[in-house]
Amino acid sequence: MTSFRQFYSIFILLALAVILSGWGYVGHYRINTDAALSFNQEMGQFYQWTSILAEHASDADERKAWDPTEAPKHYIDIDNYPEFVLNGSIPQTLDSVIALHGYNFVYDQGILPWATETAFDSLQSCFERGDWEQAVLFAADLGHYVADGHMPLHITRNYNGQYTGNQGIHSRYESEMIGMYINQILYTGYPIETIGNVNQYIFNYLYQNYTYVDSLIAADDYAENLAGNTNSSQYYAALWDKTESFTNIMFKRSAHNLAELIYTAWFNAGSPLITSDFSPFMRKNDISLQNSPNPFYGKTNITYFIPDDSHVLIEVRDLTGSLVAVLVDEVKPEGSYQFEFNSEGLTDGVYYAILRFKDNAIIRKMIRLH
Repeated sequence: MTSFRQFYSIFILLALAVILSGWGYVGHYRINTDAALSFNQEMGQFYQWTSILAEHASDADERKAWDPTEAPKHYIDIDNYPEFVLNGSIPQTLDSVIALHGYNFVYDQGILPWATETAFDSLQSCFERGDWEQAVLFAADLGHYVADGHMPLHITRNYNGQYTGNQGIHSRYESEMIGMYINQILYTGYPIETIGNVNQYIFNYLYQNYTYVDSLIAADDYAENLAGNTNSSQYYAALWDKTESFTNIMFKRSAHNLAELIYTAWFNAGSPLITSDFSPFMRKNDISLQNSPNPFYGKTNITYFIPDDSHVLIEVRDLTGSLVAVLVDEVKPEGSYQFEFNSEGLTDGVYYAILRFKDNAIIRKMIRLH
């Protein structure tokens, strides 16, 4: 029989699940998608993961509805640790922090860094045993936890502005504002390396992203004072104006860090070849974008598929994010399309073809050779 204490604990966890929803569906989808922009030449086989990582980016959030152990994996109220307030760090293994503070205290504050590390370990194990279909799901979860670790309100006791008079800032910032301005966040990929100490890597970005908590609260105060409310377009425009710079930084670092973690897990497992076609994850009506040949000399054929009649935008951008060409910008009926892209006049190097369709985006890394 469920005790009142157990029922109350489950109730609290479910309440937190509503409040602590990461970057929202749009943000998590985008971060998991953008990770592929940093995949290096060795990881060419992983491009087939891009849409799967995106589609399953919020699986971890969905589990909160039925798994009471899931919610604490999405946050850490790190400033409830006295040693963090004094020194800016905490014991970094789960065993050591539980030994110092006790199990209940640690889980009450959330276990985000250790959940991230566990997802990484599980991903590496999948690579080692060749369980590709499970690997991509662990990679999607890993992306979710990494993204949560780059959202400042997931790293503080003041997660909803309740201690500073900013009640409701959590969803206003990560969901409403991000939904409005997501297209102004453009990541083109950074070079990746293997990670020597995954635990330290995770804590480094947590400590770094915590520094934005005060800036975010100040931005909310500024926007509310300017607009006289917290629900108008003027408020959200002001909030974006004050947070745009560090929000862009955190989104880009999220995608880059996810790529490095996936690369490290795969490298540590011996860099195995993917032997699954991932057919259980693919639907016949998935949008798609490909180019062939790739790398290419001068010209390449671009093919894409859209499942509905709607507006299609296909752009080509360079490594700086600058627009190189608009290939398609019109309403198209459902179906498959193919055309030739002539890169005459462009320098050799890496370019990105970006297909935007409704609320979806697919990014294809293209390499032009001389």
